[in-house]
Amino acid sequence: VQKQPDANTVSVVDAVRQRLAWLQQQRTIPDDIRVAVVADQSIYIRHALRNASLAVISGALLAMLVVYLFLGDIWRTLIIGLSIPLAILVTFIIMALSELTLNIMTLGGLAVGVGMLVDNTIVMLENMTRHQQRGESGDEASINAASEITSAITASTTTNLAAILPFLFIGGLVGLLFNELIATLSAAILASLLVALTVVPALGARSSQAITTLRGLPARVNRIIDWLRERYVQQIGKLLDRPWLPLLIMLVLLIGAAGYLATAKQIFLPSMDEGRVIISVRGDSGTQLDDMDRVVKKIERLLLESPELESVFTTAGGFIFGRSEFQSGNFSGLYVQLVPASQRTLSSQEWISRMQARIKKLQLVGYRVRMHVQGIRGVRLGRGDDDISIRIQGDDLDVLARLGDEVVDRLKKIDGLRNIEHNYENLQEELVVEVDRERAADLGIRPDEMARALQVGLDGLVVSDFIDGDRKYNIRLRLPRRSVSTIDEAANLLVGVHRDSPVRLRDVATIRLDLTPTNIKRDNQRRIVEISASLTDVLSLNQALDAIEAELADLRLPPGYSRYEGGARQRLQEGESTGYLLLGLALFLVFVVLAVQYESLRNPFIILLSIPFTLIGVVAGLLATQTALSMPVWLGLIMLAGIVVNNAIVLVEQIEIEREQGRALREAILQGGRIRLRPILMTTLTTAVGMSPLALGLGEGSEMLQPLAIVMVWGLLFSLLVSLLLVPVIYRLAHGGAVIRDCEPVARLNRG
Repeated sequence: VQKQPDANTVSVVDAVRQRLAWLQQQRTIPDDIRVAVVADQSIYIRHALRNASLAVISGALLAMLVVYLFLGDIWRTLIIGLSIPLAILVTFIIMALSELTLNIMTLGGLAVGVGMLVDNTIVMLENMTRHQQRGESGDEASINAASEITSAITASTTTNLAAILPFLFIGGLVGLLFNELIATLSAAILASLLVALTVVPALGARSSQAITTLRGLPARVNRIIDWLRERYVQQIGKLLDRPWLPLLIMLVLLIGAAGYLATAKQIFLPSMDEGRVIISVRGDSGTQLDDMDRVVKKIERLLLESPELESVFTTAGGFIFGRSEFQSGNFSGLYVQLVPASQRTLSSQEWISRMQARIKKLQLVGYRVRMHVQGIRGVRLGRGDDDISIRIQGDDLDVLARLGDEVVDRLKKIDGLRNIEHNYENLQEELVVEVDRERAADLGIRPDEMARALQVGLDGLVVSDFIDGDRKYNIRLRLPRRSVSTIDEAANLLVGVHRDSPVRLRDVATIRLDLTPTNIKRDNQRRIVEISASLTDVLSLNQALDAIEAELADLRLPPGYSRYEGGARQRLQEGESTGYLLLGLALFLVFVVLAVQYESLRNPFIILLSIPFTLIGVVAGLLATQTALSMPVWLGLIMLAGIVVNNAIVLVEQIEIEREQGRALREAILQGGRIRLRPILMTTLTTAVGMSPLALGLGEGSEMLQPLAIVMVWGLLFSLLVSLLLVPVIYRLAHGGAVIRDCEPVARLNRG
């Protein structure tokens, strides 16, 4: 059953199952007929949606837990908790207006954004709590705190949007995959700002002016924060005396991180472990269907012994693609569905490696067994059907086949590639009849008469039909199979009469069996040989392509023949260039937004410098989790560019406030760091903890967005050091030229 392109997969599957049950109830499907589901694409979608929803809920609960540990107040924690579903509700309204559906990407956007939803709320609530601790009334604290912090959270939200919105204008496969995620995340960011500016001040004003005495774990956390605050102020004071030292250390680490990114493993998209494995079995030319079926049954019995197997569906003697059927006695396909990833200890690739070793022990002489994981439906990097596609273009099939054999032999030397083959390896026997046209003309035998005689002798000819009740059967006229079981018997077919003497096929033609390719491939109207291979976990795509290029560097091609790659490298390079372009555009837009917001260039430049240094934490995360560079990683870097500035904005804003109140530069930096340490820790930890379920990659459907979450979590955690240690130092260097006396007020910049 195939759904329409715009149909909902889950709805179609539910409708099909309901109709099958109805047909069985109506006895339209007899009781002795069993209908088995061997492939159901909705299962993976349901698992993925459920796990994405759990990531949203668990991330929200973990964020609330962090807030409670810092504030130690149930009412204020509930304000944060209430802001999350309110922001999600507003997000759903925006999604509905944009005609977005609930899918892996939109729910993934919520899972990524659930930690960000509370950032603005936490900054607002923490500032209100600080004003209440000074003895201000609820309404007074709410008004003062909101007027003091609205500019900062508006600037941070605007920079978040400025960083990711350009992604919506990217087309192609990248845009198709991630546009809905970006749209959902943008809606969530706008919703969080709306809730932080309206609901939180209103509820915060109703909170008790008397701050609850902290007890238990929150009290211990509060003591740790007080201790950290004092130690932090001491360390910042030392760093301000030697500002170039931490900057040089960070620069060295940044250069190392950039060097790693330049040579890191690259893939376009992470592999999705849906547990679907395709096994192709190909026998030597001339293999009979019964022999093929007997071999396939051996493989089936071996597969059924695996505890990870859920079902296996076999087609012997050909294959079915869509609504087309292809018959070939020496080919069979087995379609394996493994149990969900949460119920097995092996990945699909590891399961394939284990089963290949077991199948090898069967010693199936004359048969080739190839296994590969079925990729994401509809997502293909290159023009080939496998991970790797190398193509040689030319005219002569024999030369192309020889070159294909040579390339296959070379690629087999590369560790990390499997299923290496070319399309002219698979040969089939073809009955070739060459007509002696002069001899046939002399005997008065026309070619169409010979063709008709062959058709009747070998395949048969439908001459009539027989109707029995409501069924119709073709009546096929043909010779008995035993009469034409060999080439000599086929050559003895009667094709006509000349002067009352029978004319046999051998009299006017030669007949023989030739081995020919099962298909001839063309690219740009020229014949090609395609050498394909599958990747294992040993090599990434860019490493495999580099190894192949090195292995084939000295391959000599005849004149008129050319070699090229099937498009995967081009897609990798396009993805990388797109990532760099979007990252540069994000940095530019963030800087523009900050410059407009502050009507200055110096402070926006200080804030912007906090972005590149977070790359150190990102690289540490990629190394720790062995994550390859991919488009989700680039998306995570782009999102970080808009998010990590939040802490720097809040800190620089507070330093400016302190200087406006007449504090000297050094004292303003120390006091600003002392005041903003707690909210910076809270916002960073809630965002990182909120994304941690997605970063851990639990359950099906997390593979696509797990690299993004890893980049976000590690980058945000390292941004704590950048915001709290490096930004004050850079601020000191940028403003150190001004002579500021302790009592001299500093004009506050217009922050919108």
